Amino acid sequence: QVQLVESGGGLVQTGGSLRLSCTASGRTFTNYRLAWFRQAPGKEREFVAYVSRGGIAIYYADSVKGRFTIFRDNAKNTVYLQMNSLKPEDTAAYYCAADDKTTSGSVYYESRYDYWGQGTQVTVSS
Repeated sequence: QVQLVESGGGLVQTGGSLRLSCTASGRTFTNYRLAWFRQAPGKEREFVAYVSRGGIAIYYADSVKGRFTIFRDNAKNTVYLQMNSLKPEDTAAYYCAADDKTTSGSVYYESRYDYWGQGTQVTVSS
């Protein structure tokens, strides 16, 4: 029903910045709640950030608060993750996820989201 494509990953030094993009197909972009997750080698996938359909409600994992910013441009069918002050601990594959459920639930868990992008790799060197 919707396809998500991430881009913007790469290799940066500690303290650097990257801006990830996730572009969705379709004409119903505003129906989707959107989130970013990440998965580091040898670790489980973890929640990073969430933005509501209208872009008003925003949540971040404690580990990225003050450094990462999530925002969406519904006219471009795109959600972004601006990452500043990057640390080696941020090294991971980053995934965009979408949720169009009509029922309420926690935004922090993978099970909430039905649609996922292929991921984009972020590597932060020391």
